[in-house]
Amino acid sequence: MRLMMAAGAASLALVGFGVAQTAAPIARYEMRAGTTSGLMGGMAGMKGGGMGAAMSMAFGGGNRNAPQHELWLDLGSSRAPAGGAPKADHFMPAGAKLGLSVPLKTPVKVPSGPEEPAEKRDFKRPKGRILIFWGCGEHAPAGQPVIIDFAKIAAGQMPPGLWTSNVPMERRVSYASSKTYGTWPNDESKAAVRTDSSLIGAHKVAGNYAPEMNFTLTKDFMGALRTSTFAQPSGATLLRWSPVPDATGYHASLMGGKMEKGGEMGDMVWWSSSITREFGGGLSDWLSPATVAKLVAAKTVLAPATTTCMVPAEVKAAAPQFQMVTLYAYGPEESFVYPPRPANPKTPWKPEWTADIRHRSMTGFLLGMPGMDEEAAAGGRNQGQQAQQQQCPQKPKKRGLGGLGGLIGGALGGAVGSAGGNGGGGG
Repeated sequence: MRLMMAAGAASLALVGFGVAQTAAPIARYEMRAGTTSGLMGGMAGMKGGGMGAAMSMAFGGGNRNAPQHELWLDLGSSRAPAGGAPKADHFMPAGAKLGLSVPLKTPVKVPSGPEEPAEKRDFKRPKGRILIFWGCGEHAPAGQPVIIDFAKIAAGQMPPGLWTSNVPMERRVSYASSKTYGTWPNDESKAAVRTDSSLIGAHKVAGNYAPEMNFTLTKDFMGALRTSTFAQPSGATLLRWSPVPDATGYHASLMGGKMEKGGEMGDMVWWSSSITREFGGGLSDWLSPATVAKLVAAKTVLAPATTTCMVPAEVKAAAPQFQMVTLYAYGPEESFVYPPRPANPKTPWKPEWTADIRHRSMTGFLLGMPGMDEEAAAGGRNQGQQAQQQQCPQKPKKRGLGGLGGLIGGALGGAVGSAGGNGGGGG
């Protein structure tokens, strides 16, 4: 009660000083534009039915070995559609090469059928463990790895301090948060973003459940990440990448495994370049420059001037058969609001709509593939030693594992919830 009274007094004080209240906009629009390369670009270009068809539209076509573009559009409104079924379109500049417009389809929510009783499912208790490493350096610091036993988790023995929300999922527009919602790609459109598509120019979003939006973009798809690796005598691996213009920060992760007899996967290995032991949440999503700046300061994300990171020798030793690296470059953001915020803070302001466009670039590759370690000669070793001297990791802080819940939940087939929420790469 005291807290409520204090909050009320604070609100009255603000009104007394002439600070106008801001109403929520009628409509919000989000565009997520990305560039993928390496294995990510190849997988993005795969065509198929269902979700595969949507992925095909969202990602660029053409040469599957070339970098691909991806584009995801979401419109949310507090209004019901006027004059029939919901309809909205995004009118693109000619350089987007998506035709005059793409339709933003409103999904039809189909109720799910009754769930099969747990006792009738073919449930096999998971085996194996996840070994967690984090931080760039030639060797893993003391206290690593943290070991998570699947069998213990399935039995309800959840390790303490596993989940955090230190890296937010910055999504405001969704089916659940909107009275009326539209999205692209969808099955109403056969258009597909191309490798030579450009977003620069005038855009318009119009429909029967949101105010018309007009904005001009000056930022295009980011450049592709170019990587190389250098094996070190210690067993560590130096990751090196070319800087990407407009990058606000970088994050690398590695998923690996160790095969048991019979070809079954035994221990799984997860490594993150974060010094703060963060693995998920929004790290695999489109993050705003303001959020990335905070994560860089916390050493969760590598600074935009960084071009190398050493994967500790212990990671490769723990996952000798399979190591897949994913590298993200977070990018710029363009934001629009109509009408603009008044210069005088006393003037009441009721925005009709907002639009946010975020960018990122990502790549993925397997360590140890032919051609990946050809530069691990004397020059590569020298570069690795120099990089090691420059980025000796600080003693890691004991913090949670972010979106690790998504991985564990998937590995256990739903035996535990995805408490952390693993940010998907769109769609």
